[in-house]
Amino acid sequence: MLLNDLADTSDLPTSLIITNVDVSVFTDPEQKAKFEEMFELIEPGASFGYFRSFRRARVTFESPDSAARARIHCHQLQFGESVLNCYFAQASSPDEGKDGHLQPPSPQRQFLISPPASPPVGWEPAEEHEPCINYDIITALASMAPGEPHELHPPSDTQPGIVVHICEEVPSSEPKPEKPLYIHTPCPERPCDPSS
Repeated sequence: MLLNDLADTSDLPTSLIITNVDVSVFTDPEQKAKFEEMFELIEPGASFGYFRSFRRARVTFESPDSAARARIHCHQLQFGESVLNCYFAQASSPDEGKDGHLQPPSPQRQFLISPPASPPVGWEPAEEHEPCINYDIITALASMAPGEPHELHPPSDTQPGIVVHICEEVPSSEPKPEKPLYIHTPCPERPCDPSS
């Protein structure tokens, strides 16, 4: 792809992220100067930011055309013992304000984030469905009577049966038992010291 094929580069970012940068760029000043010279041939005012731990560099140009030319020229270029990869840095979002921060969404979408005090025009509540009644559970509960055992699982040759015995609740006329008092445990007798 040639730069001439691009009709409009104004929407392209002005920065490139260079990945797989050779380690010598971060340690050797001569290699660093050669690396910077490669991009300054395209635009002399380019600025550089280095990320040594990621083996990356950020190159910022003044125009998107220069960034596009640098990407075309330097992508997959052998530099030192590494092959450089060039990617456009993320372009600034049109939603960003003049202060560089994201702005809140436009009012027509805000009710989706947090419901307003009154619903938007044309909003209608959805009808709720009738509750789902499980008649099998109601029948099973009704068949259980207090005092009668209910077999949940019949016994087999290899497993025991499961039987539930329902107990009647007996109202208690007795007062609740008081908390037991904890009796203090005396300290054990110490042997007497004959010298004292």
